Amino acid sequence: MFGRGINPDQKTPSAAGSSANPPLLPNSRDFQASSSTMMTPSKPASVIGADLALVGQKITLVCKSALIVAGEVSGDIHGDDVTVGETGKVNGTVSARNLSIHGEINGQLRGETVALYATARSNGDIVQKHLVIAEGAQFDGRVRSAKDASDWQPVLDANAHRSDTDV
Repeated sequence: MFGRGINPDQKTPSAAGSSANPPLLPNSRDFQASSSTMMTPSKPASVIGADLALVGQKITLVCKSALIVAGEVSGDIHGDDVTVGETGKVNGTVSARNLSIHGEINGQLRGETVALYATARSNGDIVQKHLVIAEGAQFDGRVRSAKDASDWQPVLDANAHRSDTDV
């Protein structure tokens, strides 16, 4: 069902099939490059630096553009384009249109395109439309294809995550 990588002559894995608007997937050179190479978003990005840890109860981060996580987040993340760097660690669900994982995830990954790079360590289920796993990536969980966009689509309205008790 899944290919072992990206054929240099193809821009998407063979399992993804053909579509009018193929997802943004890492090209074969970027994907197989050294572990220090990190896919960078093509738009302005918010950054959670390596020296920052967000810890608490029921934390949800919402980023309408790109987010780079180099520090630690204990909570859920919803974003359009989320990259977890090699020093990044997330304990919670990550939902995004494009997910690039180089660091550690303990929780579910939900995305249109999910890419696990060689340094990735993922412990949790993946719900995706397109999946790329590099040689060396560690993954423990189940993978299932999204039935429709509601299976993976992030909720980018911060008010939708607020409860009645939030101040």
